[in-house]
Amino acid sequence: MEKDILIKAFKNLCTAKAMTELYEANFKTVSKYVHATSRGHEVIQTAIGMQLQPQDYAFPYYRDDSMLLAIGMTPYELMLQVLAKKDDPFSAGRTYYSHPSLNDPDKPKIPHQSSATGMQAIPATGVAMGFWYKESLDVDLVSDTVINQNSGLSGAEAPFVVCSLGDASVTEGEIAEAFQMAALKQLPILYLVQDNGWDISANEAETRAQNAYEYAAGFHGLEAVSIDGTDFEESYSALEKVIKTIRTERRPFLVHAKVPLLNHHTSGVRMEWYRDDLEEARSRDPYPKMVQLLLDNGISQNEIDEMSAFAKAETKKALDKAIAADDPKPEDLFTHDFAPTPITEEVGERSPTGAEKVVMVDCALFAIEELMKKHPECLLYGQDVGGRLGGVFREAATLAQKFGDNRVFNTPIQEAFIVGSTVGMSAVGLKPIVEVQFADYIFPGINQLFTEVSRSCYLSNGKWPVSMILRVPIGAYGSGGPYHSSSVESIITNIRGLKIAYPSNGADLKGLMKAAYYDPNPVVIFEHKGLYWSKVPGTKGATSLEPSEDYVLPFGKAWVLQEIWKKEDVETISIITYGMGVHWAMNASAELGMQDQIEIVDLRTLHPLDYDTIFKSVKKCGKCLLVTEEPSDNGFSRGLQGRIQEECFQELDAPVMLIGSENMPAIPLNSVLEETMIPSTEKVKEKILWLLSY
Repeated sequence: MEKDILIKAFKNLCTAKAMTELYEANFKTVSKYVHATSRGHEVIQTAIGMQLQPQDYAFPYYRDDSMLLAIGMTPYELMLQVLAKKDDPFSAGRTYYSHPSLNDPDKPKIPHQSSATGMQAIPATGVAMGFWYKESLDVDLVSDTVINQNSGLSGAEAPFVVCSLGDASVTEGEIAEAFQMAALKQLPILYLVQDNGWDISANEAETRAQNAYEYAAGFHGLEAVSIDGTDFEESYSALEKVIKTIRTERRPFLVHAKVPLLNHHTSGVRMEWYRDDLEEARSRDPYPKMVQLLLDNGISQNEIDEMSAFAKAETKKALDKAIAADDPKPEDLFTHDFAPTPITEEVGERSPTGAEKVVMVDCALFAIEELMKKHPECLLYGQDVGGRLGGVFREAATLAQKFGDNRVFNTPIQEAFIVGSTVGMSAVGLKPIVEVQFADYIFPGINQLFTEVSRSCYLSNGKWPVSMILRVPIGAYGSGGPYHSSSVESIITNIRGLKIAYPSNGADLKGLMKAAYYDPNPVVIFEHKGLYWSKVPGTKGATSLEPSEDYVLPFGKAWVLQEIWKKEDVETISIITYGMGVHWAMNASAELGMQDQIEIVDLRTLHPLDYDTIFKSVKKCGKCLLVTEEPSDNGFSRGLQGRIQEECFQELDAPVMLIGSENMPAIPLNSVLEETMIPSTEKVKEKILWLLSY
């Protein structure tokens, strides 16, 4: 091998090794926050890091400090993170050591990822799927001009993704979803699996039926290679060959690298507590192997000793400097929960002259079609949304025919992948619109939604907001039974870092869909199945004149759908509701003939909430009723009920009341039981009369 490659690699190894030893020598100082090191893994990490280019994307895992050093990070920068300092370049002190997020022009791009083992595989595969999509359209999404995607980045320069994993994480189900999609669509990604034989205290014999190399054989189209990850020549050469193939042939690989773990699992889980293989592991230490390789290539022991001594001295200086660096200030807590949105005002024509009245599902369909015509970076995927069906509610009908099977396509039954891949798609400049088929099916995607999607902006200190839209058909309708009828908004509203819409009519849905598209943050849109076609009696109000193409409705703007004047001589009620609850409230008000006593506020979005409009209405009316389709206990509306009680206590003439579904485990299939379970116009009428008489 070329001497300059060997010397560069050895310096990197020396630096990583010196950092591990320095952390152990200063354990009480550096172990205030948990960290792990790459000791034993340095060679394979160095070999991959040295071959990454600025256009590539990397998803290191929490033991990959050698990889980070090899791409150009300094010990000081890593130490700022191990000590959670303000100037930590990855997260400004918000997340663990070796949990990088990087968007520097001269280094590979590293979107945020969590330390939930294996979770990064889906976002990483999303990046590779983004490359696949962009190349299929020949679109340069940075300049928004149509060009040959490979005209300036071909062969040795074409970007690829490396996803680094510990072998124990390959047992995760979400890894299988990532491998499946990479193999199915032949995506340009390298899964680098570093196998040290251990989980935490569980070893490979206890936890794995096979290693990652053997496992990969089950995914046709995912080529696998197994190497000795302590041998630099073998590691560098094998990776060089694999990377060249990925760059040119645009297909996935898995490289399984066998390595020893020569330091603790983390600073909080010490190896001497449970390891019985330490002597065998030390016999495979990559450091003496690397020293011998340098000697064999004519580099003197004196030069080797000088490089090692220099690394130790420099890391000591870096640690002293990092210890003296500033901690974050209390006010730093409150930045970058969301990226700023340009959508702050309602614009465009909501009810254009001569417009046709359309059902709610078509308002969403037309909004997406308009967006896809205008923005090549917009694409739609999920289960059954492709050309054959166009969605089980026909919510994507005709889109695949109009925009092609690479822009509107079916996925396997993989809710985790559908949700989590948007992190990677967004990172390469795309705007994915995805959907889960029913709200009941969102739960396999919650891991990705909570851990990867919602926290990316905050934990990357604003570098990697996730720009995506997740459509969720929701609610009880037509005896859908226990697996197609649930209301889950309370679960999702408890995930901070998401914006959440729940419109009651088509015009709002179209305006909010447009706002969501232009918002750089992740958005969940709940779309009630019973309102899609207005087939449920009393829901004709969900149909709308189709708004103009430029109609945009900002989040956090509630609508006083039925407004009343303040009255001193009669009892008045403010009803706060959303989704189907709006129609129950409107119908109840009309049937009671009390439109002049009942103000109805349609929230439209559940986060952000328009507290000003809510409190103003409640204070004016003196009594308040919340109407929700969710079970009445322990939910979003119960929380809002408490907030209203707290903020409006002086103006209230009665307790804030709530009506929701019965608190049973599921919605039964039988129509009588379903009707008994959920609210209705009649039930809302009874609650209104009770509250008026309080």
